[in-house]
Amino acid sequence: MTLKNRIRLSVLSMLLLLLIVGGYGYSVLTRLDHRAQYVQKANIYSVELGQQMLWALSGLALEPARPTALPALRRALTREASNITEPGEAALVDSLTQNLADYQGLVDSQAANTARQAELQQLLAQTHRLLTLNLRASARQARAATRAVGAAQTTLLLVVALSAALGVSLVLRLPRIVVRPLGRLSANIALATNPATGARLPVERQDEVGTVAQAFNRVLGQMQDLRTATRAELLMQRNRMASIVQGLDEGLLLIDQNRRIILVNPVASDLLGQPAEALIGRLAADVAQHNEFLQKLLAAEAAATARETPAAPEYTITRHGEDTYYRLSVSPILSFNDVTAQTEFVGHILSLRNVSDFKKLDQVKSNFLATVSHELKTPLASINLSLKLLQDERTDATERQRIAGGIRLETQRLLRMVGELIDVSRLDAGVGIKLNPEPVALALVMDYADDTIMAQLEDKELTLRYELPADLPAVRADLEKTTWVVINLMANAIRYSPAGETIVISAVHHAHLVQVSVRDCGPGIAPEYHERVFKRFAHIPTKDGQKGGSGLGLSISREFITSQGGQLWVESQPGCGSIFHFTLPVV
Repeated sequence: MTLKNRIRLSVLSMLLLLLIVGGYGYSVLTRLDHRAQYVQKANIYSVELGQQMLWALSGLALEPARPTALPALRRALTREASNITEPGEAALVDSLTQNLADYQGLVDSQAANTARQAELQQLLAQTHRLLTLNLRASARQARAATRAVGAAQTTLLLVVALSAALGVSLVLRLPRIVVRPLGRLSANIALATNPATGARLPVERQDEVGTVAQAFNRVLGQMQDLRTATRAELLMQRNRMASIVQGLDEGLLLIDQNRRIILVNPVASDLLGQPAEALIGRLAADVAQHNEFLQKLLAAEAAATARETPAAPEYTITRHGEDTYYRLSVSPILSFNDVTAQTEFVGHILSLRNVSDFKKLDQVKSNFLATVSHELKTPLASINLSLKLLQDERTDATERQRIAGGIRLETQRLLRMVGELIDVSRLDAGVGIKLNPEPVALALVMDYADDTIMAQLEDKELTLRYELPADLPAVRADLEKTTWVVINLMANAIRYSPAGETIVISAVHHAHLVQVSVRDCGPGIAPEYHERVFKRFAHIPTKDGQKGGSGLGLSISREFITSQGGQLWVESQPGCGSIFHFTLPVV
């Protein structure tokens, strides 16, 4: 079916629809006429009710004692009250209702017949007015309805006739009017869709064809915007990936299948000692001729490719006066080719990961093993020598007692070191510290510590002085752990204090805390090492080459004090000795 026939069929359908609408409208007007008649009947009903009221009033005037007259009047008035349709009718009904109530009151009070007759005359007059009102309204509504229906019928017939004439005109002219601009629109669309021209449709008409042209232009604009947005999104994704690569803390170097460098992030650029602009786009072999580190990386890449297994060599680079360790990993880049439906090799990723922290941990472990080996070897060698002397029969009793005392000291040293290692292993395993908090007198703690440390004091000819107030309150602490901390602090003070000096242990009450201080006369600690001394396996360099213990005592002591709600810190300056303070909560 051609477009002309389709348009003719559409117009004929429209004409048929118009005729149907006209017939429907005519029927609607007819129903409106019926409605007007219904309204007229409603007024007639009011007239009938008024006549019933007049009949009842006439009966009351002739025979006041008639039993059915007054109920009939009241019933008719009640129905009239529910059928009020005209202005002023409600006021008349209210007045009638009031007068009827007054008349009922006269009857109930057995008033004189003259008064009742006067009230009846008033009711009659009001009823006549009600009848007159409804009759006039009925006549007026009938005339208005008749005029409205006649006008509506005339108008509807005129509109139907004009619509029929217009429909016939459209059937003849509409195809020619519509097909011609559609032909031009089709030609313009073909021109606009040509990628070579890229022109938009000219909007020559302000009708449906022009609307189609404007819509087509909007679609073209949206497509261009979408293309621009897609390009911007791709650019944003590229910049985001570039930001991620640039922000990596690992060195990243990408070499394509043609052995050309296509990406270098700042870390790799710093390691190679050349800016990224001087590396990207160049052949890796050309750059490697003047860059020794890149030669090593390419050699490792070739070795990993030849073995077809990931290689992870390590390189040491000195940066800012400090050795930094990097581990190289070589990964191939594979891409799926949709044309050949195969996975192709497109290059290598060379990633340099900073493993300096792991190297440092490994160094700390090695230092710890060396320290512990030395600390265990020294007392064991001393005990072994002392046992040989004890086995010698030429050793007198006094010398044997001195040797036995030395063995006891070395044994205590070994036990303390083993206990520190056990405590550290428990803390590292996450077992935590088991505490038995109870009220503890610090004087009792000092007594226990004094008994344990006295032999070391006498051996080094040191003096221990306590400065504990008599009214010092008890603290809430674990007696065993707190005693261990005090012994450790006193042992450190003895180790670093010169012979003949005095070690002072004092305590001060501050609000809800008691602060205990252990002061020695050692070489002191520089401020930059005040926190480091509490790290595990930490050793602080000294001018006289003194060597400490395992580097665990102060770390464990801080754990013990912190778990009891206190703090442990040091105040010291080189050459002025050290004061270790810790606090515990008051009971």
